[in-house]
Amino acid sequence: MTDAGVPLAGGNSNAPVRYGDRVHRVAGPWSPTVHAYLRHLRARGVDLVPAPHGFDGQGREVLDFLPGAVPAYPLPEVVLTDDFLAQAARVLRRLHDASVGFAPPDAVWQQPAREPAEVVAVNDFAPYNLVLDGDLITGVIDLDQASPGPRARDLAHLAYRLVPLTAPGNEDGRATSDAERGRRLRRLADAYGGVGAAAVLDAVEDVLAALADHAVGHGLDDHAELYRSDAAQHRATRDAVLRAAG
Repeated sequence: MTDAGVPLAGGNSNAPVRYGDRVHRVAGPWSPTVHAYLRHLRARGVDLVPAPHGFDGQGREVLDFLPGAVPAYPLPEVVLTDDFLAQAARVLRRLHDASVGFAPPDAVWQQPAREPAEVVAVNDFAPYNLVLDGDLITGVIDLDQASPGPRARDLAHLAYRLVPLTAPGNEDGRATSDAERGRRLRRLADAYGGVGAAAVLDAVEDVLAALADHAVGHGLDDHAELYRSDAAQHRATRDAVLRAAG
């Protein structure tokens, strides 16, 4: 490795650094399992995820660099369209379907497995982990939170971020009516297929509780409070959003 590394934005505690067409990131005990998961997806035709290349001399994981734009908050308008919402749901479905059957006996996951373990859930499938070329999703990155889990819970995370299902005070979301949220939730569920809007909404509170706990564990109490506020908003509007979803 002779070229100078370029630190990449985002990545939280993974400290990603780009060297040419590779990214080196801080690894964890789960990284070998995630690498096997990535290879499994790519072998089944999902070339949207980076190919893994083992570990460097400092013990960091090495992955392909996926060129393109990664949305950040405030989200650009292209990410907020109905077409992008449906596209994201279809990409998540591809990842889920390709993951079926991946269950190595020695697997180590960063997040706990959740029942029913229908697929390998991404657990953080959100706009900031998607790579775009214009309005087209060309890559999915940062899959180190993955673990076995239900389809509906993963779809609930995406719905929370993209419908969105946030409280009015959360600047990462948009203040929209229950009717509009229900309409976009229906669009999301229909594009994914096979998971009803009610199942998605039923999983939202568990997603938000896990996000709040994660934020507290990282000393981000302000983030945790936002997630708790979003959860309260969800409880108050869940039935109205579901009626609007039809």
